[in-house]
Amino acid sequence: MPPILQRLQQSTTMMSRRKILLLVLGCSTISLLIHQGSQLSWYPKLFPLSCPPLRESPPRAKHTAVAFLKTHKTAGTTVQNILFRFAERHNLTVALPHPSCEHQFCYPRNFSAHFVHPATRPPHMLASHLRFDRAELERLMPPDTVYVTILREPAAMFESLFSYYNQYCPAFRRVPNASLEAFLRAPEAYYRPGEHFAMFAHNTLAYDLGGDNERSPRDDAAYLAGLIRQVEEVFSLVMIAEYFDESLVLLRRLLAWDLDDVLYAKLNARAVTSRLATIPEALARAARTWNALDAGLYDHFNATFWRRVARAGRACVEREARELREARQRLLRRCFGDEPVLRPAAQIRTKQLQPWQPSRKVDIMGYDLPGGGAGPTTEACLKLAMPEVQYSNYLLRKQKRRGGVRSRPEPVLDNPPPRPIRALPRIPQGT
Repeated sequence: MPPILQRLQQSTTMMSRRKILLLVLGCSTISLLIHQGSQLSWYPKLFPLSCPPLRESPPRAKHTAVAFLKTHKTAGTTVQNILFRFAERHNLTVALPHPSCEHQFCYPRNFSAHFVHPATRPPHMLASHLRFDRAELERLMPPDTVYVTILREPAAMFESLFSYYNQYCPAFRRVPNASLEAFLRAPEAYYRPGEHFAMFAHNTLAYDLGGDNERSPRDDAAYLAGLIRQVEEVFSLVMIAEYFDESLVLLRRLLAWDLDDVLYAKLNARAVTSRLATIPEALARAARTWNALDAGLYDHFNATFWRRVARAGRACVEREARELREARQRLLRRCFGDEPVLRPAAQIRTKQLQPWQPSRKVDIMGYDLPGGGAGPTTEACLKLAMPEVQYSNYLLRKQKRRGGVRSRPEPVLDNPPPRPIRALPRIPQGT
């Protein structure tokens, strides 16, 4: 047989072997740990046959212009951390708040581009709390920016808001014995529109999205429909907190990112003792009735989320979400020990990983690094579990150093809002 035919036969045999190997593997996934500088990467090298990687001609580069509307108590801090780490790995500029705004863009005021620190402009990404203002964001962000947000079931979200902001929202402070049931039995007895932080007590999702949280769908169904249209016009993806991993699968496909780009550690989580294990059905109904605008938004976008999953292939999305969970568990074990657990802030020795505590009545948990760690792996693990305030401050310092001295002075804000609540002093152990 001529040499060229022998090589062709060998090549054909090798291709057949690859096909057989893929058939044998079926839907299994080989995940490899790769060290890329300070990046930990669990990248799925073989996708299930039912879930091939996105095939486009030509292949899309990873999208790097992203604006994430970080809504309150919806797992937004975890999404923010994913975006911060991606931005760092790819040397992207992240829009960060002016010092007068602390780590939020002067929330609850309507967002303004003047709230952005000049050392972080022009940005590729934005992921800190703000009240949505389309015109101002489009003035700040690149024209090809992809807008993303996340919603959470309103009853569960309201329970979290009531617990987290109980000491700061006047409507919540008025309730005897900090009783969620008492508040929902007669919310009008405690709620005063226009008070500072009042938005945390009524239709917070609608407020964060730039809507009028005092409108009621029962009285004006057209308003809810109009708000939904506005959100659909701007946001390419509305994630759903209850289906977080499936949401990340859709996010990474939307942005042409790899699966390892959306690995995460759960951040800003309350201790079991600081939340209701289950919300009674009657209480959930009352919460949804009081937050009817939020309930309407959530119901609509939950339905559109699953239509989007169906278009992507539900079996495919669920398979990839399972791969994400498995890779995430391996990463957490590598970073935080064989049995990684969330710890109270008082038990976290690494100062950079101690989460902010809203009050003595609420325990926010976090991870801690095993003792003696050093090097790129430790650095990557540190960023994986770094709380919002520390990471925002770190990125601001880093971007200021990278930008050098700016000739443009920082803007002076007229009528600045009250400064955000500081953490209460830590109670010493044993007292």
